[in-house]
Amino acid sequence: MSQENQKIYIIAIGGAVMSSLAIALKKKGMTVSGSDDKIYDPAASLLKSHGLLPDEMGWDANRIDNSIDAVIVGMHAKADNPELLKAQELGIKIWSYPEFIRAQSDNKQRIVITGSHGKTTITGTIIHVLNYWNRNFDYVIGAKINGIDETIKLSDAPIIIIEGDEYFTSPLDPEPKFLKYDHHIALISGTAWDHINVYPTEKSYLEQFEKLADRTPKAGTLVYCTDDKQAKKIGNEDRNDVRKEPYETPKYKVKNGAFVINGDTSVKLFGKHNMQNIEGAKTILKRIGITDEQFYEAVASFEGAFKRNNLLAENNNTSVYTDFAHAPSKLAATAAALKELHPKRKLVACYELHTFSSLNKDFLANYKGTYKAPDEAIVFYDKNVVQEKNYESIAEDEIKAAFGRKDLVLFTDTEKLQSYLQTKSWEDQDLLFMSSGTFGGMDLAAFANKIV
Repeated sequence: MSQENQKIYIIAIGGAVMSSLAIALKKKGMTVSGSDDKIYDPAASLLKSHGLLPDEMGWDANRIDNSIDAVIVGMHAKADNPELLKAQELGIKIWSYPEFIRAQSDNKQRIVITGSHGKTTITGTIIHVLNYWNRNFDYVIGAKINGIDETIKLSDAPIIIIEGDEYFTSPLDPEPKFLKYDHHIALISGTAWDHINVYPTEKSYLEQFEKLADRTPKAGTLVYCTDDKQAKKIGNEDRNDVRKEPYETPKYKVKNGAFVINGDTSVKLFGKHNMQNIEGAKTILKRIGITDEQFYEAVASFEGAFKRNNLLAENNNTSVYTDFAHAPSKLAATAAALKELHPKRKLVACYELHTFSSLNKDFLANYKGTYKAPDEAIVFYDKNVVQEKNYESIAEDEIKAAFGRKDLVLFTDTEKLQSYLQTKSWEDQDLLFMSSGTFGGMDLAAFANKIV
């Protein structure tokens, strides 16, 4: 695809990934415009700073004409989107986001990082280490990484690192994104059933990772975590001329409030799951020329992904963290990590049921036993979200039974949650917020500074 003078229109330009793609394409010399019905910060401010924020919100078929070379459609758009229908009517080339990234990386070695958890941290670690050693590479990552301004880089580099998720490709294509990249090297960090709205059974979910592994080409490499039962099973299968690269959680210790690997390398990430993620990144990097010595020197300064294990406030005996954890396996790993970091402190954890899966009665049972680590476990869900999305209501006793904790504290009102937490003494106690939502619009940073 020629890079110069391409006129690209992005439907649903306001998403975190799509807005980053718009900026990356403009930097490549393309003429970029787009639309969305709602755009929030930080995407809105970023698009505005690059002259890419739409003048008006909403969809308008009149914006689509034959002067456009291609349309890229984001997941936020629906199949009956009027702009998408107009593009189809005019015969304009329509790309899904992953298909477009694949077309932009024809002549690159493509490395795809997948898994139900850890893929952002693994991808971010790889990016950080390669940047540290001034390597020439492109990347696509699904979240902001501390120290890295952009989430997408597209250039003439010979290699591209792609965070690939299992959610469907576009409103027109239900196949997982990670199957679109034609990887040379793929990593599976782990498999824990999610996205019940797309994969109604665990079997249908796991099949997607099996397809990914089976598509590894001859002379390709499949990296997988043997600490995850299903990832190990998928990775261990024999595939013609495919190199197997298993990895497991490395030996580590907690010393002076920090996690230490490789004997004496102190890292800024914490928790068993993150030590596992670091090992996955090291395994990939070794395949592309980074020595162990180089890796450990660079990884020590990696601060992690935005909204993952994010410290909001602390003093000598209390820390307040927030994390993007929004699924059973992530909840369990994140809570255990903070408990392991400060084993002498009590842990109060607040988890928001926010995603479609988490607010689905048929999925709730997957939380059984995942909330053991905290000394006090709190669950929050916003009744307004349940009503707005027309989800089936869930009774309090059903939630307690699903988590398997009789002492579970449940809130559906943000002000009551804040009042409850404010009345507590935080001496030698940590507080952890976990959600892909906002706890009903709660200003977590401001609240953390009130109690610490």
